[in-house]
Amino acid sequence: MNERTATFHALHRPGEPLLLPNAWDHASAAAQAARGHPAIGTTSLGVAAAVGKPDGTGATRAETLELARRLRDLPVLLTVDVEGGFSDEPAAVADHVAELAALGVVGVNLEDGRPDGSLAPPGLAAAKIGAVKAAVPGLFVNARTDAWWLGVPEPLDEALLRARAYREAGADGLFVPGAPDDSVGLLAAEAGRPLNVLYRPGGPGLAELARLGVARLSTGSLLFRAALGAALDLADAVRAGREADLPAAPSYGWVQELTRR
Repeated sequence: MNERTATFHALHRPGEPLLLPNAWDHASAAAQAARGHPAIGTTSLGVAAAVGKPDGTGATRAETLELARRLRDLPVLLTVDVEGGFSDEPAAVADHVAELAALGVVGVNLEDGRPDGSLAPPGLAAAKIGAVKAAVPGLFVNARTDAWWLGVPEPLDEALLRARAYREAGADGLFVPGAPDDSVGLLAAEAGRPLNVLYRPGGPGLAELARLGVARLSTGSLLFRAALGAALDLADAVRAGREADLPAAPSYGWVQELTRR
């Protein structure tokens, strides 16, 4: 395990959650790095939507790799959302993640949700994790289960079953987007690996999640959607001849400077 990867692993401290903002291009990643975040993730929705492709369908393998190449020189630790690995062949998934690791990526999110709205069999998802860990042992594999996201029956039981399978396959963390607040503490206690949850406006903040034993809080696609919403609001306000109630925008010079750092 190299120093950067070891540092990323060490940022996952149950009870002291790492806030992981998610970026979709160079500017959004560089801006978050400039604000002092030690690690940044990518958002698969933002990456896909920015190039006119749907999320969660395995359509952005090339774009994901190219984004990692663009971000490799930023002074930040980068973890990449690879959806389901862009293949159902564990060896192909491992090859792709090895390419990312060669660019300096320190972690990946690997999910079990499928484009048809079903969950991949636990054995297949575990095999992908195992193949990745065999190819790049030090890389942080954050195994995501969409048990709640996809509305399967008894999602807590399903998530715990998958947590065990993914842990045994070598996963370094468990990501449970959509898990209800009253299940988070149990998941943190039972997962056996650092627990990652998705930030939800109006939901628990860092202090409460720390008390529940969470190790990582991701913003997911929220920052991308908020930026898109702000752009729409501003354009609508200009068209309507009214003032838009927006946060202060970064200056031209500040954004320009991001590409020089």
